[in-house]
Amino acid sequence: MGATAIIAGQGALPGLVAQGVHAAGRRVIGIGLRGQYTDEFPSQCDAFIEAGFMQPGRWLKAARQHDVEDAVLIGRVSKGLMHRKNRLGWLIREFPDLYILNLWYRRLRHDHRTSVLLSTLADDLAQRGLTLVDSTTYLPEHMATEGVLTRTQPSASSQSDIEFGWPLLMHSSTLHIGQAIAIRERDVISVEAVEGTNAMIERTGKLCPRGGWTFLKTASPDHDMRSDVPTIGLTTIQKAAEAGCACITLGAGRVIIAEKPAVIAAADEAQIAIVGVKPESV
Repeated sequence: MGATAIIAGQGALPGLVAQGVHAAGRRVIGIGLRGQYTDEFPSQCDAFIEAGFMQPGRWLKAARQHDVEDAVLIGRVSKGLMHRKNRLGWLIREFPDLYILNLWYRRLRHDHRTSVLLSTLADDLAQRGLTLVDSTTYLPEHMATEGVLTRTQPSASSQSDIEFGWPLLMHSSTLHIGQAIAIRERDVISVEAVEGTNAMIERTGKLCPRGGWTFLKTASPDHDMRSDVPTIGLTTIQKAAEAGCACITLGAGRVIIAEKPAVIAAADEAQIAIVGVKPESV
């Protein structure tokens, strides 16, 4: 029986991936990122170790010990950590190993963008025998698909906002500004940056107390799907409902809907339409 390592950050996604790996008849080797993974995740694995985000040398060691054939890096790791006031102190407390220090000096010291860090790390791990695969590989049933996914249909106003906003989102995501925007009556209310989806939704609700706005989210055309794939979940629906969102529009095949049946049911209960759009369309 083959083995897949799951390098687990925050949220429910690592557990959902574990279910998918087991369904594929493979063993799960869990590598929980210190201070990030859920309490439930270790019990969902056949073997488990804890390691820091700055300790990929330990990831490699665990993978070799358990004959891991591929790995998935999944779950949130806050981008805000890289911009905190005492970033050096945080890095030191994370006990970075020689592997990451060497990688940082050789390839990352002049470009600290999170996307560059993750893609460079993935490439380097592959050269050392640990291949990170598309993080959606074991989540096919949780991906956004094309069309209206809810019983709740988008209004004419929401449709107009989708047609207006989707090309803008594709352009802003290509520039790596963010993965989401909010539109109301063809007016851009907010753009996601490092704060994350939930904080952006809360901010949009304050900026647009009238409600009735459309939320659009996707991955950029050149997004490295081995890490940081855009995701929504039950908390997203709760925040969207509280903030007056009327429609959620997602890139088909580019956005994960964690616990998809429950999310769709919650959206219908909140009378929020969910629409999947081909990234290149509209």
